[in-house]
Amino acid sequence: MQCNCLLIGAVKSLRSKASQDNMSEYWLISAPVDKSNQQIWERMNTVTEKASLSNNFKFPIPELKVGTLDSLVGLSDELGKLDTFVEGIVKKLAQYTADIMEDSKEKAQENLLANGVDLHRYVTHFQWDMAKYPIKQSLQNITEVIAKQISQIDTDLKSRAMTYNSTKGNLQNLERKAVGSLLTRTLADIVNKEDFVIDSEYLTTLLAFVPKTNYINWQKTYESLSDMVVPRSTKMIIEDTEGALFTVTLFKKTVDEFKIRARENKFIVREFSYSEEELHAEKEEMTRLNADKKQQYGPLLRWLKVNFSEAYIAWIHIKALRVFVESVLRYGLPVNFQAMLLQPNKKTMKRLRDVLNALFKHLDEVAAASTIDANMDIPGLNVSQQDYYAYVYFKIDIDLFNFK
Repeated sequence: MQCNCLLIGAVKSLRSKASQDNMSEYWLISAPVDKSNQQIWERMNTVTEKASLSNNFKFPIPELKVGTLDSLVGLSDELGKLDTFVEGIVKKLAQYTADIMEDSKEKAQENLLANGVDLHRYVTHFQWDMAKYPIKQSLQNITEVIAKQISQIDTDLKSRAMTYNSTKGNLQNLERKAVGSLLTRTLADIVNKEDFVIDSEYLTTLLAFVPKTNYINWQKTYESLSDMVVPRSTKMIIEDTEGALFTVTLFKKTVDEFKIRARENKFIVREFSYSEEELHAEKEEMTRLNADKKQQYGPLLRWLKVNFSEAYIAWIHIKALRVFVESVLRYGLPVNFQAMLLQPNKKTMKRLRDVLNALFKHLDEVAAASTIDANMDIPGLNVSQQDYYAYVYFKIDIDLFNFK
């Protein structure tokens, strides 16, 4: 009986964890550590994990330079704007990676890592990067370094994307022409020199599109659509589901008359003059663009992977900075708080919020009693466009793609 209970418990635990693993949303929160709150991590972890409300992780933030409280108020607003900007660049890099991978979009997620690990692992095992962002620098300097870094990535992305998109767009235009309607598609891979009268002073060969329902009418009438049409000069070049292209040879001086009469009979003469040089150039352009696209693809994908990692790392560091700044503003000095990362169970998010409010209500009775309007302006606290709780709270959503 005991074995069965253990087995059932293990299965439930695995199911709960599997459902949470699919969640891309994390809650980054903090609470002060004081005499009455020494075991805050243990208490929060026990209450939430016992009820399968969330998976929880400590989120270590080093001792950063605080500066003055006045400077933190201004920095709080600045970090909020930077957070939005960097998140946008991270998503742009992710989406563009998926875009250039085309048929392999489902593999894009596998290619986007942070420091060589998947995005969930990086955020749940976060460690401050001392080499990139030395903590001896002021918070303002670290913020400016990140802003400059991401702005440069954004500038480079626009330039690289413009070059690749131009090549890709030109190639797609040629490819569309190669498979479109016989009225508009390119003829480089269709016509042969033998099908045309070339370099004649008097004769020329036209190409006419004839709907399928008019094949018989074409054969009966094409010789009489104008004077001086060469008898039995028509030949089907290519056919699709709508009709076919036929050649017809006639004297140059009757071309205009032939076109008018052809239109009256629902035959459409294509504007085409056989030129071996132009047809060859068209094929060469297709080959060149294909080669250019392949040549650009590898380096571009590598650049995207490297810079996505850099941007994502910077973004999570901004979240850490925001938690630090807001915690100091909310809880005061000396700095002594615990940052915690929660991965909510999607089905019990409201219950998790109620549990957290109950756990931390002593920090701010008003906030715990009711959620403050997201647009309320609270001096010194950056809560714009998100709810305000008794504890410091920021959401991290690592679902970075527009497709499902």
